This record gives sequence, structure tokens and C-alpha cells, in this order.
Amino acid sequence: MKVVLLESIEGLGSVGREVKVKDGYARNFLIPKGMALQATDSNLKAFKDKIESRVRSEAKTKEHAEKLSEQLQALTLSFNMKTGQEGKLFGSITSTHIFEALKDKGFEIDKKKVNLSEPIRHVGTHEVGLRLYEGVNATLKVEVKAEPEE
Repeated sequence: MKVVLLESIEGLGSVGREVKVKDGYARNFLIPKGMALQATDSNLKAFKDKIESRVRSEAKTKEHAEKLSEQLQALTLSFNMKTGQEGKLFGSITSTHIFEALKDKGFEIDKKKVNLSEPIRHVGTHEVGLRLYEGVNATLKVEVKAEPEE
């Protein structure tokens, strides 16, 4: 079934694009959630303005994500953690920790957008990827220091 996307969907396409998907996926997921319309001439004429406004809003969102990317690339998050021998942490730093630290600094980023392949378990400077928008990524520096012993 051919549908016109009303939202950008990773792996499928961007707003306003006409794509071919399986019938069940379109009927049971995309169309009921308002993410797509069936690509018929009458639907395209009726929803032309809606599709164009979504394309404009997506462009603004992408522009915002690019600005946010620049701000995040300049940012370094610091964590003080208890360590054992050879700088190995007791516990680890996960995407949840990074999400909370960004939230404390005033950045509203979805936790699912933090791309941490495995938790950070050693002292040092690490780079963490963030997927902010389709085609817009940022690299965040995370500095892990040993907590001073008492």
C-alpha cells in the first residue's frame, strides 16, 4: 500500500514522502496513529495543506536540532564516582545518568536518544553519541573522575 508520511519515521522516510509499506503496517499502525495517509488522489488534494505545514514544522525542528547539536558538542559532563583498583568504577554510568545530567543542565532530550552502546565503567574521558533528529547527531564528552577518598 502506498502512503504519504505525515511524520518523519526513521528507516522509512521524511514528512511528505510517498512510500510503499505493507498493508497491515499501514492500516494497523501508521494511519490510526496519524503518522500517514493512504496515497490516493482525493487524500492528497484534501490534505495538501496539512502535509505542507508538517513539512515546514519538520524543517523548523531540524533547524532547532542542529542548534542544539552545536551547544551539546561544546558541553562536557563530569561525574565523580567511587573507584576500585586501576580506575574501575563501583557501578557504572548509564544513559539514564547522562539523561539526568543533561536535564539538570536544562537540556530537554529524550532518554532514548542517548546512544550509549555499553555503560561507562572506567575513569577517563568518554564520547557519547546523541541522535537528536534524523540526520542530526551530536557527540557529548563525559568525564569520569575518581571520588576523593575520605
